[in-house]
Amino acid sequence: MKKKYWLAGVLAMFLWQAKAQTPQDSLPTKVNKTNLDLVYNHYLQDGNNSAVTGGIGTEKLVVYAPSISYKRTKGTNEIAFQGGVDLISSASTDNIDFVVSSASSFDARFYLNGNYSKTLPAQNLTLSSGLSTSGESDYLSWGAKIGIAKDFPDKLRSYEITFQTFQDDLRWGRRLTKWDSLQLIYPSELRKQKWYDSYRRSSYNLKLGLTQVLNKRHVLGIFPELAYQHGILATPFHRVYFQDSRVSVEQLPDTRWKGTLALQLNSFVGGRVILKNTLQGYTDSFGIRGWTAENETVIKLNPEVSLMPNVRFYTQTGSRYFAPYRVHNQQSTFHTSDYDLAPLQTYQVGFGIKYAPFKALAKSWVFNTGLFRYSFMYRSNGLTAHTFSLTFQTEWAHKKKVKKK
Repeated sequence: MKKKYWLAGVLAMFLWQAKAQTPQDSLPTKVNKTNLDLVYNHYLQDGNNSAVTGGIGTEKLVVYAPSISYKRTKGTNEIAFQGGVDLISSASTDNIDFVVSSASSFDARFYLNGNYSKTLPAQNLTLSSGLSTSGESDYLSWGAKIGIAKDFPDKLRSYEITFQTFQDDLRWGRRLTKWDSLQLIYPSELRKQKWYDSYRRSSYNLKLGLTQVLNKRHVLGIFPELAYQHGILATPFHRVYFQDSRVSVEQLPDTRWKGTLALQLNSFVGGRVILKNTLQGYTDSFGIRGWTAENETVIKLNPEVSLMPNVRFYTQTGSRYFAPYRVHNQQSTFHTSDYDLAPLQTYQVGFGIKYAPFKALAKSWVFNTGLFRYSFMYRSNGLTAHTFSLTFQTEWAHKKKVKKK
């Protein structure tokens, strides 16, 4: 769930009040803003429980992920775009065909999101909508969303509701340099049989939110979410090995319900420390029950520099359809050896450093923020991961005198 930064709402209120105090004998100034974010993420993973080879084998993975975000605010209207590409080097992907001639396989994922929002000041409402698309060699996805948010006049409470849908095509063959006939891809030794009748998956998410200022130091957020999926929920090129060594493709039910409830408490300790705490519960129709505890601490060393250490713990029960390599009974209807559905615990620690000088680079061009983050993750089945990210944020302000009527 996205964190809610209520200070932005308070700041907006102060700016509105300042604008309301403009002397009537001067021309009011309308400020339009353009924000541009450049982001680079680098992800490294290693482990020995690949679902491609039935729960054993390498999970080594490297992702190079540049992206760009653009946001234009004009009066009560806001339009935003985000696009990027994930360049993926995966040692396990070769094992779909048991290729042994190369150390890794290369793939790419692209994504593009567009959003529009309209603020209605008289009603304290913000209406939003958006479209998205993403794709990789083994899928193409289209998404849409609508939302509404309401702030109370005193800025101490806000509500929000968002509905999203994603429609996925899971056929293989969309490499930019190689347009094969589109089809579901199965492990090399299992292609004599047609395992699935459909190649589509649909997802629907309903997100609700309530943010309440408790007092001068504490802000509470409550965020329930309900999701429903229908279609191919298994991954066609994942293998499952049974007790008698027979091999099959992964099989899962064609419907799945998911529910989450997140509680967020932001606490302001003195003038330099902010504690952002999250506790979240999760359940689904596959039999998984999990919960997350997370903390990020923001320590302001001075007005420009902040440190952001963070820690996260997650635990879940396993799905009733999961079993390790060669443990499944051959009579089972549904079966997977994907360790994302196994009983596990995840431990994550990290830190960030934020530099926010708001330094003018030109007449109307301001360098807002530079942000570096690093995190290390360890999972109880031995999977480890390192994530590095670097963000640069800039802003253009466009001032226009509004003529009196």
